[in-house]
Amino acid sequence: MKNTLGLLRLAAQRLVGERCAGPAEAAAWLGCAQGQDLPGVLESLALRTTTGDVDAVRRAFDEGAIVRSWPMRGTLHVVAAEDLAWMLPLGTPRPLAAAAQRRAGLGLAEETLDRAGEVAAEALRGGGRRTRAEMVECWTDAGLDLTSSRAYHALSVLCQRGLLVQGPFATPSETERSGARPSAKEQAFVLLDEWVPAPRRLDRDEALAEWARRFFRSHGPADRKDLARWTGIPAADVTIAIEGARPDLAETDGLLHDPETPDRLAAAAVPDELLLPGFDEFVLGYADRTQVLDVAFADRICPGNNGIFRPTVVRAGQVVGTWAWKGSGRNRRVERDLF
Repeated sequence: MKNTLGLLRLAAQRLVGERCAGPAEAAAWLGCAQGQDLPGVLESLALRTTTGDVDAVRRAFDEGAIVRSWPMRGTLHVVAAEDLAWMLPLGTPRPLAAAAQRRAGLGLAEETLDRAGEVAAEALRGGGRRTRAEMVECWTDAGLDLTSSRAYHALSVLCQRGLLVQGPFATPSETERSGARPSAKEQAFVLLDEWVPAPRRLDRDEALAEWARRFFRSHGPADRKDLARWTGIPAADVTIAIEGARPDLAETDGLLHDPETPDRLAAAAVPDELLLPGFDEFVLGYADRTQVLDVAFADRICPGNNGIFRPTVVRAGQVVGTWAWKGSGRNRRVERDLF
């Protein structure tokens, strides 16, 4: 059963068989893609597209088709740009309440955070873009002490409130102004309402149902606990979400999924092995990972339960090891550490 479930999830997640047309479609299909590790999520989305092109994922950020923010669980995710507006009211109340309680420990007054939002809006209005370092510089110039953990806290909260979002990749000219190292690896913050001028709007119950529909179609077969863990929303909202989505889903042995997932798997040519980046939804998208990962090896993909997930080797729907790049140039190779 484990192998079958794992294979069905690979098909549902578009890692085998039919892929998504492009990065925006892949992000929309997943609903949210874990995004703490930016290089990893670029690869995760690329793996789910017909071309497998990481550069196409970067272009999707630059073109405003996908964005990175904190839509749920207080954790960075990549989403289709048009979806963020209806996700934020569902997934942010609990993280925002927790963040408010942490501010005393950071020595950060609510008035300072409000002022930080005003300064950010002034700096970005009219199409402005700022990296994290540049945003801190703007705050410093305004007399606000927002550095290190305070800066991260302020940026994450302002994104959860719907003011800011991480959009295009920074250009050298932008990063050079702050003295930071020019890098195509860093995203700039922009104003959400300017960057996504035509967001999709849903009423609350409709949005909850849509979230459940997206989750079970892309992550199923899965259950209620998986959805609750993935979104972090209250139990009552989980119930509303599932009941709203249920007419569009199939149920097998108590697990919900897209009705087309079994046929999608049957039509797929499943490769002998998949190399997935760390933080991929195939591993992190569920409350119970033992369906695809032997509990005895959990520490091998996340040593010491430190929150840092290693890239994984997947065979026959099961995580069987980790992998890493070794060497450089012509000598660069994949090194597997199999369980």
